[in-house]
Amino acid sequence: MQKFTQHKGLVAPMDRENVDTDAIIPKQFLKSIRKTGFGQNLFDEWRYLDAGYPGQDPTSRQPNPEFVLNQPRFQGASILLARKNFGCGSSREHAPWALDQFGFRAIIAPSYADIFFNNSFKNGLLPIVLSDAQVAQLFNEAAAFPGYSLTVDLERQVIVKPDGSELPFEVQAFRKYCLVNGLDDIGLTLKHADKIKAFEAERLATKPWLALTMLA
Repeated sequence: MQKFTQHKGLVAPMDRENVDTDAIIPKQFLKSIRKTGFGQNLFDEWRYLDAGYPGQDPTSRQPNPEFVLNQPRFQGASILLARKNFGCGSSREHAPWALDQFGFRAIIAPSYADIFFNNSFKNGLLPIVLSDAQVAQLFNEAAAFPGYSLTVDLERQVIVKPDGSELPFEVQAFRKYCLVNGLDDIGLTLKHADKIKAFEAERLATKPWLALTMLA
């Protein structure tokens, strides 16, 4: 998992409440057995005017010029500004995969659906919670200033605005530790690889018949 310490990026404002996971990555793209390749279909039904299907050539699609991520001023955005209850709906881990693979590193919103919130941390995507008033102000500034960028400093737990002012945010200590060190669940387990190997060796030494069970 990619480490997250500090990130400066262009902000894309998505002025919609209750954005669900089927909108983030529609159901027809969940058939893949791989964990990659979802970014090109992020918000597929909103980004394109034609119907999307797996394996489709993105260059053959009809982009929706009204959708925020298709507008030239927001090309290359890596911080998504959203409204309340972002990521609601079904509990698909593909949603943070798609956001991350599209290029987003952080999301700022007043609230999130619990499962999406947890899945984001586990996949290197930082969901930041700010108040409704703070988010509304960021929407106003993103609309008023082309090229509006923010710096997210996870180690200090602040968002730095272009004028130098800062917005503090809360993040649970364990989640912060995992993001700063780039550790997903597998990475956390592998930190104890020596202890796991020692335990397995000791167990087989005292119960050698388990070796046959493990090979079966």
